[in-house]
Amino acid sequence: MTFEQALPQIFLFLMGLSVLIYAILDGFDLGVGILLHRSDQSYRNQMIASIGPFWDANETWLVLAIGILLIAFPQAHNIILRELYLPVLFLIIGLIIRGVAFDFRAKAVTKFQLMWDRSFKFGSILASSSQGYMMGSYVMGFENSVNAILFSILGAVCVTAAYAYIGGTWLVLKTEGELQKFAAKKARVAGWITAIGIMAICITNPIINPLVAERWFSLPAAILLIPIPLMVILLMVATDIYLKKVPLKNDLACWIPFASVAGVFFLCVVGLAYSYFPYVIPNKLLAQDAASATASLEFVFYGVVIVLPVILLYTLFSYRLFKGKTTELTYY
Repeated sequence: MTFEQALPQIFLFLMGLSVLIYAILDGFDLGVGILLHRSDQSYRNQMIASIGPFWDANETWLVLAIGILLIAFPQAHNIILRELYLPVLFLIIGLIIRGVAFDFRAKAVTKFQLMWDRSFKFGSILASSSQGYMMGSYVMGFENSVNAILFSILGAVCVTAAYAYIGGTWLVLKTEGELQKFAAKKARVAGWITAIGIMAICITNPIINPLVAERWFSLPAAILLIPIPLMVILLMVATDIYLKKVPLKNDLACWIPFASVAGVFFLCVVGLAYSYFPYVIPNKLLAQDAASATASLEFVFYGVVIVLPVILLYTLFSYRLFKGKTTELTYY
């Protein structure tokens, strides 16, 4: 296969990579919003402070993924945006509410701050559930059947729980004391819901998608793929054991839960990618058929080669700059 022939697959990989990084990075700050404490303002301030330097930049990866979809696979972009018009609308509304609430809570009089915090929580839940519904509908190839709608609703619940899961582990990493214990408790509950959701999707998906069943259960692939579900189980069990013991003495290895859940996200995305590659829309549209002209892909590829490392570098720089525990949030 020549470089020109491989370009659609390369862009499909880059789009998948962008979605994975977005799910981990923006996933944890959406999760923090979902878990935002109802009554304790000091908890809410610390939770908001833990994502303050990162949350806006994390959404860059969503923009990159959509940009790749639009430029590299315009036919697929048209279909996806047409079929997911309402969920995308709710996603945008949720993200707007989050952005407005995040800024206004810093400027609101005390009696209005709770309102903006609740708005931030609502926007986080709306954005997360919209993404989950979109994922379920996408996996089902945008069918309008009852089964497809139920699967999409299951996706909405699972993604919301998964974001709360990784958001809780982020708070375990970034906070201390009673808030850390609160986050660990919430993360455990979200982890159980996420585990149930993953199992439900793993059972349901092969039943409703013969292609997926063939790829996962035919030999020798079935034997070679066993490590993926086993690693997911191992990571989730290890995370639950750690969270049960929080806080540990000297906050020992507080990064383990977050890294483990990020590993779960990675394995789930790998599983989905294996299930549907090289389709850009499952069971309907191949990447090769949906791709732009080769000259356009080559031009865009060189742009991505420049832009992607820049995004990675400033992402790594910001996380390194603001590493460590969250300090007290103050407004001037």
